[in-house]
Amino acid sequence: MTDTAPQPVPPDRLHFALPPTFEDPAEERRHRKERLVVALRAFAELGFEDGVSGHITVRDPELPDHFWVNPFGVPFRHLTVGELILANQHGAVVEGRHHVNQAAFTIHAHVHTARPDVTAVVHSHSTYGRALAALGERLEPITQDACAFYEDHALFDAYTGVVVDEAQARRIAVVLGAYKAVVLRNHGLLTVGETVDAAAWWFMTMEKSCQVQLSAKAAGKPVWITHEDALATREQLGHDLVAWINYQPTYERIARDNSELFD
Repeated sequence: MTDTAPQPVPPDRLHFALPPTFEDPAEERRHRKERLVVALRAFAELGFEDGVSGHITVRDPELPDHFWVNPFGVPFRHLTVGELILANQHGAVVEGRHHVNQAAFTIHAHVHTARPDVTAVVHSHSTYGRALAALGERLEPITQDACAFYEDHALFDAYTGVVVDEAQARRIAVVLGAYKAVVLRNHGLLTVGETVDAAAWWFMTMEKSCQVQLSAKAAGKPVWITHEDALATREQLGHDLVAWINYQPTYERIARDNSELFD
């Protein structure tokens, strides 16, 4: 027996992953496509796929007005990197073997154009997001997680049918502005991020926050977090790097369990 206490491991020997950087555009393109497919598979697990609705787009690193997206009609849970399609800002497929959902892509293309800082855009017809959208409400600061969106998401307070009109898509992009998310009334949620991982996490946690808000209001009158505390919490939790970090367990689990998705 020894009385010597174990010594702490030096911090520089502890693993902590951060978003990678690239010098080779081809490597960055491959990375973005892999993250896109994993996110789509995660959405399949979470039940966010609804027929042919739901898309995630990611900007190409060399062609900023071209976007990788899931192909029309292919199940999220079966997607591989090789099945992704590349479309230009007009929705024309320039690489791949499938069509693109024009209704979904119209919104994505205009958001990407309006937000050059955004790498990925996520939209899906999730259950609780649609429920909140049907009420025409924003998220309220009633939980720590919801505070990530405090004064950082918008409400597009209109519905005119399936968005295939360019002017309507531009209006959505304008309402989104510099925010990370928008509630599309009578439609659902849309989130954006500097990475696929961040945009996917914002959608996932926003959907959960919608569920909590709806449940809390059904049970009683939720207590709001104060304005000052909600802002402080957003400053701690509302950055894309925090979203990226939170998403990594999801990425690692799906990537390890589904190696064929990288084909």
